[in-house]
Amino acid sequence: MTSQATGRMTTENFAERLKITRSRMLRNFRAVRSIIADRRDRAQRFQDPLRPGQRPQDILAILLLTVGVAVVALDIPTYPWLRSLPGEYWSTFNAFTDVGKAHWILWSCGLLCLYLLALDASKLTFRLRMTVGAAFTYAGFVFYTVAVTGILAIIFKWTLGRARPKLYEQVGPVEFDFLALQGSYTSFPSGHSTTVGAIATALALIFPTWRWLIIVSAFWVAFSRIMVGAHYPSDVIAGTLLGMTFTFFTARALARRRIGFCLSETGRIEPIISRHSARICVRAVWYAVTGRRRAFRDETEFDSMAASDMKRDTDE
Repeated sequence: MTSQATGRMTTENFAERLKITRSRMLRNFRAVRSIIADRRDRAQRFQDPLRPGQRPQDILAILLLTVGVAVVALDIPTYPWLRSLPGEYWSTFNAFTDVGKAHWILWSCGLLCLYLLALDASKLTFRLRMTVGAAFTYAGFVFYTVAVTGILAIIFKWTLGRARPKLYEQVGPVEFDFLALQGSYTSFPSGHSTTVGAIATALALIFPTWRWLIIVSAFWVAFSRIMVGAHYPSDVIAGTLLGMTFTFFTARALARRRIGFCLSETGRIEPIISRHSARICVRAVWYAVTGRRRAFRDETEFDSMAASDMKRDTDE
């Protein structure tokens, strides 16, 4: 067989595998969409009033209070104070401030979701199927909240046109030029802080036992935007509240549908997978990766389940 014929067969095999993968991804995507649509009626029937502090008017009041106080009491002295600090402070905070960029989160979560969509999870063992479902749900949740809050932050900052701190000596800390469409007038709200607020809230809801460590870490990443002179305190506060608020209400909408989250008797949002189940799933993945346990079900088990599904479809 010539090398040209071998190359043609390889190309055809690759195209066939690509076609199968694409078909599987579309089938899995339709299944995900069907699950979300089926839960819509449940969300409409489920009535759980928001607790004080979670209502939109309460959040708006918190926003007006914190941002207003920051504009009056913090924004004006911040820039002169930063200039009085040694340069090592700027270098230290500049080393990790870009953790708040959205692109690494979107790429990692997006690629993970595409990979999981391409899997034929029906052939995996029960615990691995559970892991795939949980990983896809939470990765999609993080991707959605970070992407949407990032878009909202861009719309607000380019519309409001607040001057950045580097123009402090020319125009002061409260200069707004609506629809200026200039990079120097895109300070409010902070895009990095919006991403930090969104990802921190998402992770705190997914991993409640790590909540305080996540919150403290997020605080320093958001605070770094002030320390490197990129934003005023009010920009950071507004961006963080934007990311937190949108992510919270997204999680609550999912909890009403029992997708990834659920609402406790006290109205708290909790991950639907328990810590015990999560540990078992992580252990199952580790055992499968290291070869200590099989990742796929036995053919006989798979065939019997497929036959059962076909019989059920026929009866219906």
